[in-house]
Amino acid sequence: MIIKDVQFVQGATSLEQMPRAPFPEVAFVGRSNVGKSSIINRLLERKNLARTSSKPGKTQEINFFLINNRIHVADLPGFGYAKVSKRQREAWQKLIGSYLMHRKQLRLVFQLIDSRHEPTALDRELMMLMPESNAEHVIVLTKSDKLSGNTRQKSVSQVRKTLASLGQDKPIILSSAQDGRGRQDMLDWMDTLLKAS
Repeated sequence: MIIKDVQFVQGATSLEQMPRAPFPEVAFVGRSNVGKSSIINRLLERKNLARTSSKPGKTQEINFFLINNRIHVADLPGFGYAKVSKRQREAWQKLIGSYLMHRKQLRLVFQLIDSRHEPTALDRELMMLMPESNAEHVIVLTKSDKLSGNTRQKSVSQVRKTLASLGQDKPIILSSAQDGRGRQDMLDWMDTLLKAS
């Protein structure tokens, strides 16, 4: 896939507010500050499309972008820690869960995990939730440019073990918003999604 056109469509805080267009959707989800917005910007070759911040919790709604007038990319709020009220965090979790389970247009979920750390309890929770979704589920290990070659493979092995403990086997992509690693793999998945739609 060659990215020719990218448009911000809208933000949504409920299923009712989400775009009604029938375009297939690709969602990016993960813990707060895992690098979702940076990866989306790199993937779509736009510097400030998805807003990035060193402070967890910058994305506070599901933001939809239309790519090449054919596919929606959804940037979801981060799971877990963010400097907001517990009530707000719970509202985000509910929004994310209902989106992953009930959004008919959703075809592919990239779950982002920081490659420098073992999957957390929240990462595992999302893995356990995904079999209930109709969407394809791909793990994307972020910030892999900060690891050496051996450590990268250890990171992949850790995630494979975590998935195996849940009875799952999912594709894993090593990625980096800094050097573009994994970008083509994600675009290939999006291409496959379009061909299947």
